[in-house]
Amino acid sequence: MLCVMMVACGHGGSSRSGVVVERDAKTGAVRYTNRLATEKSPYLRMHAHNPVDWYPWGQDAFDKARRENKPIFLSIGYSTCHWCHVMEAESFSNPEIADLMNRYFVSIKVDREERPDVDRVYLAYVESVSGGGWPMSLFLTPDRQPFFGATYLPPDTRGRDEGFRQILQRLASDWESHRDALLQAAATGASTISAQARIVSPSDVTLGGKVFDETLDSLRRSFDPVNGGFGGAPRFPRPVVLTFLMRDYARTGNRMALDMARVTLEAMARGGIHDALGGGFHRYTLDAAWRTPHFEKMLSDQAQLATAYVDAYQATRLPEFASVARDTLAYVLRDMRDKDGGFYSAEDADSPASIDDPTLSEGAFYLWTTPEVRKAAGDDGALALYYFDLDGADAGHPRTLATPHTVRETAARFGLTDAATNERIETIRNRLFETRARRPRPARDGKIVTAWNGLMMSALARAGEVLDDPQYVAAAMAAARFVEARLYDEQSGTLRRRSFEGSAAVDGLLEDYAFYIQGALDLYEASFDAHWLALALKLQATEDRLFWDEKGGAYFSTRADAPDLVARMKEDYDGAEPAANSVSAMNLLRLWQLTETDAWRARAEATFHALSGRVSRSGAAVPQLVAALDFWQSTPKQIVIAGNPNADDTGAMLRLVHGRFIPNKVLSVVDGGPQQAEVARVVPFLAEMTPRNGRATIYVCRNYSCRLPTNDLTVAARLLDEP
Repeated sequence: MLCVMMVACGHGGSSRSGVVVERDAKTGAVRYTNRLATEKSPYLRMHAHNPVDWYPWGQDAFDKARRENKPIFLSIGYSTCHWCHVMEAESFSNPEIADLMNRYFVSIKVDREERPDVDRVYLAYVESVSGGGWPMSLFLTPDRQPFFGATYLPPDTRGRDEGFRQILQRLASDWESHRDALLQAAATGASTISAQARIVSPSDVTLGGKVFDETLDSLRRSFDPVNGGFGGAPRFPRPVVLTFLMRDYARTGNRMALDMARVTLEAMARGGIHDALGGGFHRYTLDAAWRTPHFEKMLSDQAQLATAYVDAYQATRLPEFASVARDTLAYVLRDMRDKDGGFYSAEDADSPASIDDPTLSEGAFYLWTTPEVRKAAGDDGALALYYFDLDGADAGHPRTLATPHTVRETAARFGLTDAATNERIETIRNRLFETRARRPRPARDGKIVTAWNGLMMSALARAGEVLDDPQYVAAAMAAARFVEARLYDEQSGTLRRRSFEGSAAVDGLLEDYAFYIQGALDLYEASFDAHWLALALKLQATEDRLFWDEKGGAYFSTRADAPDLVARMKEDYDGAEPAANSVSAMNLLRLWQLTETDAWRARAEATFHALSGRVSRSGAAVPQLVAALDFWQSTPKQIVIAGNPNADDTGAMLRLVHGRFIPNKVLSVVDGGPQQAEVARVVPFLAEMTPRNGRATIYVCRNYSCRLPTNDLTVAARLLDEP
């Protein structure tokens, strides 16, 4: 039998709480349920049974704070964040700490993946006072101006680290007795955010060729020639850097640029950051050698890294890179795909310690002891320990698998042929994979985000082209259709950001438009279906209408009518994900090259001008934007193949194109039928292109001026290879 009651909050219990308490009459066990139980975000639901009177971000919380004249406690995190779980267990599940929160504050919980606009505003403040990270813990005035910011906070003071309980007590007292000081601090915090919002500004520097050399030199100085990667530990993959390096190689032939990308990709593939059994990549590593990962897996990382490995394979023809791209995509298609074609957001770092022990432990799903590996590998235990880098490890200390030893090195160690060694390794890998599959899996964040599905569409479309595998193009098509059906309103031309359990929510942000447009353009080039080009054009028009800054150039991250934000920001940093402005600049240039519409080029130029201050200070901070700048300052190739898309001769022409790393190009296939007429309405120069002598014919053009068309593969190769 359960007794149900509401918990009062505030001084004297003057206002009702959203926390319902159910107490078992026999055992006395208590279960709390707060208003987050009705939210769709998996991260918010994770806190639905805290004794905290949580509110989602919104007007109800703001009105309560103003009405009761209480400060706001704002907690921002995401569902696969390890330290978010820790703070939830240590502090937000503690009834005594919750009582302090409920009495003296209005507490708001935000999923940063659902609301990166809110996260971006307050991250600017937290980075200025304590360094950024998640969970983010902030205290705001009722008008949402920050006066205190930090990341993870222990429940009680530990050495020099002030505890969350003590901070709550101190700030509650200060709000009563020293409010003027907190309001003054909040004014400073608001100024910090406003200054960050204004930091995107043009400079008088002309963005000429030296930008590329300066960006490359900056990356060279921070490059780790032993382990690959840039800077020190912790070490994050930053695929935007690899994109720039490979494009710089294509532009100049400079092997140093390609070698930095190659060494980094090889080191990551062989390190613990790469899941050697199931494919895909973890979020980052604690060390510079890519050996000890933080175990969450993000869809955005898989998409960008798969693309990087596909590009590297195209540039180097090294089979290892194609293999890593395939195993990354295999992981995503197996474990991250919705039955209707969309892709889930992430898998957690934590999982139950075992089937019998529900205690969450970071990396439990991925860690192995040497006895466990020996048992699974059977007679090949010694080979398994050597190949997966556990040879000589402490038998009782679980470690991540890595593959620093090549098949050839392993064969030499055990006196085997390469072929026999490879066969044994695959057998061992399958046994370990099957053994691991019996462990409790990490939790999966099942929300489907438009932006990240756009990135995955690009990865799959590029892989389908370069690896000549139509299953990838089909998967990209399914994801594109999922977003179009569930998250796109054709009447208004607008996107929504998130789908979860059949419910779409949150107005699309700039990154949702930019990344999905990029995905649609890549899908058009891989499938030759004019629908995706038409949709990209419609969405670009919507993006311009909702986000373009007519006065200053470039795009705001949020719509002008976005409610409840204290500042409207612009992204100008290519970090774990590319900035939406950087991707938008490239989208605009590709659309210009396809459609001959100068308005797209002018808008791209205005974006470069608006962000020129950032580029001139540090091109290495915006390598994706510098890559777009390279496209703009080059003369991209317009490649058209006229022929039946399903015919062998057209396929041979396409393999010729995709066998070369030509990043500054646009590609179309036309067949003389209704599709060609449809595409020609927006890509006029395609109208007259036809097969010659009944055979697939390639046209290689620049500025809409074409070399003589040919259906001779040798001549076509020479035209494609012209600098």
